[in-house]
Amino acid sequence: MSHGADGASERSSRAATAGTDRWRPWAATVARVGLGVVLVAAGWLKISSPDDAVRAVQAYQILPQGLTHAFGYGLPLAEILLGVLLVLGLGTRWAALGGGLLMAVFIGGVISVWVRGLSIDCGCFGGGGTTTPAGRNLRYSTEIARDLLFVGLASFSAVLAPGRLSLDGLLRGPAGRPRRAGAMQERADSRGALDDGDDGDDGDDGDDDGRVEADPGARAEEHRT
Repeated sequence: MSHGADGASERSSRAATAGTDRWRPWAATVARVGLGVVLVAAGWLKISSPDDAVRAVQAYQILPQGLTHAFGYGLPLAEILLGVLLVLGLGTRWAALGGGLLMAVFIGGVISVWVRGLSIDCGCFGGGGTTTPAGRNLRYSTEIARDLLFVGLASFSAVLAPGRLSLDGLLRGPAGRPRRAGAMQERADSRGALDDGDDGDDGDDGDDDGRVEADPGARAEEHRT
């Protein structure tokens, strides 16, 4: 009775695991593509107005004046590059980590200006610069919450990379390396089991040979009798 219950529980556990294995790659795909689209959109809106991008960086009052132009011009290119890699699913894990790092930098920047009492438009999706203090607390808290969500998407994408519909998956092959390794291990185990069975058969043959060898002796004894 208990064996039957254990078997049913094991089958149920396997079915649940199989179901989870089916939805995880698609969830990773949604997270990866969603974050990629966000990064491409943010970079495109900045690069279409580079002066505003530089002004947004200067409003944070963190970088030296000489670096604000380089950061203002380079950030949109980095966002677009990481976003395209994520959408294509190429170098997925590293692109997701890079996107998550950018979001962490944005969160740190917003917290910095909030603590210092500055009133700015973060310029995350274009625009940027100083603004009025009205609604500052709500604006900053909303921006931080939004970027934390993007960090979560980046982390999810990195852990479950690459997901479905990705160039990484195409380059690895349809089965993927982990599944091939598992299949190889299963074949090795099967060969080991067959070898063990052959050894057992050889032992039985030895017993038979002993009996066969004993038979002539028994016949000779009977003949003398």
